[in-house]
Amino acid sequence: MSQRVLITAGASGIGLAAAKAFTAAGARVHIADINAEAVAAASAGNPDITGSVTDVSNPDAVAALFQDVKKELGGLDVLVNNAGIAGPTTPVEEYDAGAFAAVIGVNLQGTFNVTQRAIPLLKESDAASIVTMSSLAGRFGYPNRVAYSTTKWGLVGFAKTLAMELGPFGITSNTIHPGAVDGPRIMSVFEGRASISGRTVQEEVDSAMANQSVKQFINPDDIAALILFLAGPHARTISGQMFPIDGDSKAAV
Repeated sequence: MSQRVLITAGASGIGLAAAKAFTAAGARVHIADINAEAVAAASAGNPDITGSVTDVSNPDAVAALFQDVKKELGGLDVLVNNAGIAGPTTPVEEYDAGAFAAVIGVNLQGTFNVTQRAIPLLKESDAASIVTMSSLAGRFGYPNRVAYSTTKWGLVGFAKTLAMELGPFGITSNTIHPGAVDGPRIMSVFEGRASISGRTVQEEVDSAMANQSVKQFINPDDIAALILFLAGPHARTISGQMFPIDGDSKAAV
């Protein structure tokens, strides 16, 4: 039987790479994403991908999402918690309280909203997995990105608690901690850093690479392959673990 997979923020970036990897392996995937155009584009090109336009921080929207999941998939074997926002790049003393709450609302509350709804469906599966996307910032402090780092550390505790609660039902729960992922999003981060430091964007990129043993950005397809492994048959006893994929980074700066 093919896996039934839900991926939040599945219409672009890591989420879309994972959706394509799962369908290539024979799975059926439902993506949830706040970007309606991206959902339409992602689902139009592959008959095994369906989608819902969803704000995971909104409980009513998540309830509607799971009506779609039940309709399109008929159950659930894999949940990939990928939705998250970065928030502003600014020191703690200048950080806007509303912006902090918004990051918490998506990254932590949103992940909770989706996972809580998913658990009853996952318990009905013979081999269920939850993979939660943390970050390099979930292993180190992250100057000028306090809300993002706080949430990504929080997701580790969330995932480890799930591993303990759901292990008796055969459900695994792990976190993945990517470093700088290749694409436009990371460049916007470096632009934000440059605006604070007064250095050029290239100087910020070079500084980030200096913290890595492997001097390259992370390929989203490699992260997708790790997700597939953790949700696959050879990872049934791997749970409660943190998986860095970051070029052996020494800091989140």
